[in-house]
Amino acid sequence: MTTPKSPSQVAHIARLLLILSLAPTIGLGIGRFVYSLVLPDMRESLGWSYSAAGFMNTINAAGYLAGALVASRLCNRFGLYRVLRDGTLACIAALILSGLSGNFILLSFARLLIGVGAAVAFIAGGALAATLVQSQPARASLLLSLFYAGPGIGILASGLLAPFMLQIFGPGSWWLVWLAMALISMAMMTLLLLNPVDIPATVDDASPGRFAIRPVLVYLAGYFLFGAGYIAYMTFMIAFVRDAGGSAAAQSAFWCLIGFSAFASPWVWRGVLARGQSGTSTAIILGFNAVGAALPLFSQSAAMLALSAVVFGVAFFAVVTATTAFVRFNYPSTLWPSAIAAMTVAFGIGQTLGPIATGFITDATGSLTAGLGVSAAALVIGAAATAFQRRLDRPKTAG
Repeated sequence: MTTPKSPSQVAHIARLLLILSLAPTIGLGIGRFVYSLVLPDMRESLGWSYSAAGFMNTINAAGYLAGALVASRLCNRFGLYRVLRDGTLACIAALILSGLSGNFILLSFARLLIGVGAAVAFIAGGALAATLVQSQPARASLLLSLFYAGPGIGILASGLLAPFMLQIFGPGSWWLVWLAMALISMAMMTLLLLNPVDIPATVDDASPGRFAIRPVLVYLAGYFLFGAGYIAYMTFMIAFVRDAGGSAAAQSAFWCLIGFSAFASPWVWRGVLARGQSGTSTAIILGFNAVGAALPLFSQSAAMLALSAVVFGVAFFAVVTATTAFVRFNYPSTLWPSAIAAMTVAFGIGQTLGPIATGFITDATGSLTAGLGVSAAALVIGAAATAFQRRLDRPKTAG
């Protein structure tokens, strides 16, 4: 691969990163998060409790965790782009399956498959993105953020479509939303298939090194708490908005604000991300994420909910970007797939526990407020934990 120097070559890298971002757009922005929009209709139509509804995102997160555990080996065996491609195709197949039946077991399998596919595609894509920006150290943080802005596109697309489909077709139309989002994902996948990015999984196979957990244990703890806290908000906030009297337009506006803010986050946090050698950058962004999650606890007014969506949206995927930046600053490229996978495992464990724990708390208290309060507290503690992470001694970490 040639080293880009000219503005046109930098623009080429940016274009490739935006195309690669369609993988997390499908696997996360649509595959994971559209569930929040259809959850109220599914829960009422299928007779689920909040615990059962939370379980659907827990099984999705368990699949994500499983995918994270095998992603590094898959990347080394099959190559980064192939893993990204096949993982995203699995997500699309699961989206179609989600619209074909209301059977709890079948839907659980679909959520599990989306989780596995999204994880392996996300980790492979993250390693690809980190490799692509190596030659542009001055622009690396902004360019890297383009990949992680992908889920914001999916959130924005689903927010513009799902609430109004549910309003037009009425109760029980949740399955139509799944199929519509599958069609949109197939269109995105076409662009991804037409622009393969073939880069070796490692740069120097002769000395791959070993990822060590102990030096980043406090960071992993903070990232675990981020996974537990953010997913509870993203799972139940549409139900919270609806319970507060929000119409389809209000639900769409809330969700679109999250998506638009997530897409805009690279430009908001570029200066902070450029200083991501320690855990300070992650702690700052995670602190904003916690504030966004906590705002609805003080007021359910339209203005406060809108502010919550903007603050939360601009921060929640920037935390993931900051984590990849931390990996890129502190590890050699040979360790990027395994380091990103290890971070994703901690994150995956947190988001596996978050939805079902919030569901149990909500069922026990009869109010979503208590569960959302716990998720906001998890984000605050996570921010405090990552603040203690110091920059690593890179040569020792590389083994």
